[in-house]
Amino acid sequence: MDLNQLETFLAVAEERSFSRAAARLHRTQPAVSQVIRKLEASVGELLFDRAARDGSLTAAGELLRDYALRLLALRREAASALGELKSLERGRLQLAANEYTCMYLLPAIDRFRHEFPHVGVTVHRMLASRIPDELNLRTFELGVISFRPDPEQFRTIAVYGDSLAFIVAPHHPLSKARRVSINDLGNEVFIAHNVASPLRRKVIEAFQRYRTPLNMGIELPTIEAIKRFVAMGNGVALVPHLTVAQELETGDLVQIPVDELEVRRVLRLVHRRRASLSYAAEAFLGTLRALAKEQGPPFYYHVERSA
Repeated sequence: MDLNQLETFLAVAEERSFSRAAARLHRTQPAVSQVIRKLEASVGELLFDRAARDGSLTAAGELLRDYALRLLALRREAASALGELKSLERGRLQLAANEYTCMYLLPAIDRFRHEFPHVGVTVHRMLASRIPDELNLRTFELGVISFRPDPEQFRTIAVYGDSLAFIVAPHHPLSKARRVSINDLGNEVFIAHNVASPLRRKVIEAFQRYRTPLNMGIELPTIEAIKRFVAMGNGVALVPHLTVAQELETGDLVQIPVDELEVRRVLRLVHRRRASLSYAAEAFLGTLRALAKEQGPPFYYHVERSA
């Protein structure tokens, strides 16, 4: 049994006539009769009382009519839902980011929600190193990372340029310095992020290269905790500039350039190269393009080549 057969069945039941149903469906009466015979063979029951001249339904026909009405209503509902999905009147955008890269997403999501208020947004928090594998598992559609995964499997779009920020509290002795050298930091207590990352490794290697002690006396689980602890006067820290932009603007923290620690980072939006993105995901990419065009650096939109 298929929906077209049920549609024909309901037309005959409503018109109480094979000929009137045929006219309504713009088909011939023999064609309508054939559809009904096939449907009856499929369900193994007669659906119309052939002895009656008014197209009366049998008990099996009455039962099937209720289900047929529900099934065709579900088809209309599904078609309507798909139309709403395409027009972005419903749907859900699924993203992944770590604590740091999630900060980049906030202005983008803010604009997206203003443009498409009926589309829900879920940001999955996870380690950046896991995002490519989770994309392959189709846990979400888009991820934000600071490295390039396998270009044969993934398409990457550079969307934000960031740098490493050396931060201190406003009352710290170094807060008035215009610049410092990495050698000036050997006696400082660093509040470190206890999550292993390429950025942490680069910082450790830089201190080793300049033969300067790196005293990571305190390690905390989140960048938010690091910022607050430094602002309280409990040491210094090296964090992505993006994560402290607001505190630097309000004066709660002070950034001091370190000559040997000019670390630049590129944030990338990534998705499976062979993926067919949802309407919501495609619309989000459009939002990012518009954001980059209007605001300029550090926002930009550059599709990276596969080779």
